[in-house]
Amino acid sequence: MNKSMRLLKTSRKYHKWLMAFIGLQFIIWSVTGAYMVFFDIDYIHGDTLVNNEQDKIDPQQVTYSLQSLLQHYPQAKAITLGRYLDKVVYRFTLAEQKLAIDASSGAVMPPLDKAQAVKAARFYYSGTGTVESAELITENAPFELNPAVMPAWRVNFTDFGAPAIYVSAETGLLVGKRHSFWRLFDWMFRFHVMDYDDGADIDNSLLFWFTLFGMLASILGMVLAYFRVFRKTDEALTAPAGNDSHTVGVAP
Repeated sequence: MNKSMRLLKTSRKYHKWLMAFIGLQFIIWSVTGAYMVFFDIDYIHGDTLVNNEQDKIDPQQVTYSLQSLLQHYPQAKAITLGRYLDKVVYRFTLAEQKLAIDASSGAVMPPLDKAQAVKAARFYYSGTGTVESAELITENAPFELNPAVMPAWRVNFTDFGAPAIYVSAETGLLVGKRHSFWRLFDWMFRFHVMDYDDGADIDNSLLFWFTLFGMLASILGMVLAYFRVFRKTDEALTAPAGNDSHTVGVAP
């Protein structure tokens, strides 16, 4: 057996077994990649779910000065000024606790109840659907919610895609938004990068080895294609022409 035939036989053997091993993952990469490319990333991230208007603050409502706030809360960090339903409030972090205080009186705002959470979610939500349910999440945060923002209210709406708006129970801020297509995108991404936990480890060893085996299978496939196409063409061009004439016997 010459070198070319040995190469062909070896390539066919290992290409077959490699594709039998990683072929399903190739299909998964194709399907998940097509899904992630098909949808606009801004839609997937839920940018269309919320109003992007900036808070309009009436300076007349800010009678409690920043200097007064710092006198009462000298350890306050990340201070911002914004709306809290129909009030203007200061929001800040104090000893890892998030607080909101009235910018007109300096009073600490109580945590949102269900009615206030629904009102806040409707303020943020850009759709026309009605509120289906509201749930206070204090522990065991779902994958789509950052545990650092708990406690938070999840307000579900009846629109297409089952949208949900997350509002901080402490500060009234919008802390999350999701719809079904984004949730499915999260799962697609996990299967695409082969991190079946939270999808954060995109350079995991499983992905590395499957990628390596996939590249090897592709190289072997190109070798087979060469023998299938180019070598076959070369042999056809260099083969001696056949004798198509028939010898006819002549009777003596």
